[in-house]
Amino acid sequence: MKYYKVLGLIACAGVVVSCFLPWTFYPDLGKSFTGFFSEENIYGKPGKVFIFLVVVSAALILIEKIWAKRVLLFVAAINLAFLIKTYVLFTSCYSALCPVKQYGLYLLMASTVLLLVVSVFPDMEIRKEEEKH
Repeated sequence: MKYYKVLGLIACAGVVVSCFLPWTFYPDLGKSFTGFFSEENIYGKPGKVFIFLVVVSAALILIEKIWAKRVLLFVAAINLAFLIKTYVLFTSCYSALCPVKQYGLYLLMASTVLLLVVSVFPDMEIRKEEEKH
């Protein structure tokens, strides 16, 4: 991928921005939940975990070592797994009431998947060591 670093850093920025945008709207409460706000903090603050993971991912994208690309793949997979857990938590229905999904959640999903795709296809040349005779 020619634009590996640019796409990776855009994906990281998208995750950070999405943590501050509304993820779901709960009509019975009349409130929108974000990555840092939920009623009485019942869902915790998953935005902190997402931001930690993308800061680590951004650093790994910029490091030009093969081990960094392998660790990036692992961190991106953890990020996707945490996204699935958070999505289920925030969008689950309760007492016959379902929250309305909002644009922050969609941006979070798109950015996390883009980060995983970028981590699968790193732009790095692997040099073979010359054989000594």
